Amino acid sequence: MARHDVLNIEVDRASHVEIEFEDGVIARFELAPLRLACPCAECNSRRQKGEPVSQSVMEGGPISITDAELAGAWGLSLDWSDGHSTGIYAWTVMRQWMDERDDDVDEPADRKVFGKPVDGPIRRTD
Repeated sequence: MARHDVLNIEVDRASHVEIEFEDGVIARFELAPLRLACPCAECNSRRQKGEPVSQSVMEGGPISITDAELAGAWGLSLDWSDGHSTGIYAWTVMRQWMDERDDDVDEPADRKVFGKPVDGPIRRTD
């Protein structure tokens, strides 16, 4: 199995998405940075134009997940309380985000996902 293969997923609709990867790494993704990192074409286009992906989330407004489902064996599809529902979060990208977070531990303010500065995931240790 690859290190980005997933063993377990926990979706807390009001707080976070937590993923346990095959190699034992457990990553917790808070909702606001996850929403702002949406990988869909619409959100990518907004980022390329310098426009906010979600103005209310950028301003600290609330965000929650209204629905979550697996997208085949390669990712997670999330529907958001702001009405957005087209992004599929690939396991490989989420694992890369986690690994980059570990690499950038000295400079968390410089973290970017899809070119957008965000707080990264948290590696959970038990």
